Amino acid sequence: MKNVGEASQQEELATGERSTRNRVARSILDHGPSTVAELATRLGLTQAAVRRHLDALTGDNVVEPRERRIYGTRTRGRPAKVFALTDCGRDAFDQSYDKLAVDALRWIAEREGGEQAVAAFARARIAAQSGAYRKAVEAAPPERRAEALAKALSADGYAATARSAPRPEQGEQLCQHHCPVAHAAEKFPQLCEAETEFFAELLGTHVQRLATIAHGDGVCTTFIPRNAPKGSPEMSPKFSKISDIASASTAGRNPA
Repeated sequence: MKNVGEASQQEELATGERSTRNRVARSILDHGPSTVAELATRLGLTQAAVRRHLDALTGDNVVEPRERRIYGTRTRGRPAKVFALTDCGRDAFDQSYDKLAVDALRWIAEREGGEQAVAAFARARIAAQSGAYRKAVEAAPPERRAEALAKALSADGYAATARSAPRPEQGEQLCQHHCPVAHAAEKFPQLCEAETEFFAELLGTHVQRLATIAHGDGVCTTFIPRNAPKGSPEMSPKFSKISDIASASTAGRNPA
């Protein structure tokens, strides 16, 4: 029979393991699908420790292994394995009332005018939340506006980052690693469409949504071209079609 001291020590060990495991999952949420090496570097852990926690998280259906998608010229060797959150894993961080939201939107669609009514609601929702985003973006110099928007989105739980496109002269990518309304947006894409329209209006340029969590992608990715006026049919002078962006991007459909 274990004595009290041994039981207490084992409980502390288990608590520490759970805490570290949560840090691993949170890092994937904040940064998107990640390799063992990337997680070890970010968290200050050994790769062996990261693998142990990933094995446990995989067993609990919180994360799943994938091959990192390669766009453009493929290099030699197998693509690196990355770990991404499952829907179950995202649910652990998502405190939204998904079923209530979906039921409310369905009621609006059925009683108040179909898809157009849902679209009107989505735009009104974004407008109601736009104050902090607009203030953050307007206070930033033009070259830092995507970064300012990412910080404002992160404050609302979207775990957003801004980074250069694969070729920096083409533009930037706004990446949202978490979406609090992903399940509702899966059934009502008007939520994503209204958000994309708002980004274009806020940044004063045409933007293109390349991927969304609601459609099964690892990250919501929005391409922000340089020097493209709002409403322009071209993504950038260097792009003649959407597929050109996706082939150059590391975050296209179902990114890992």
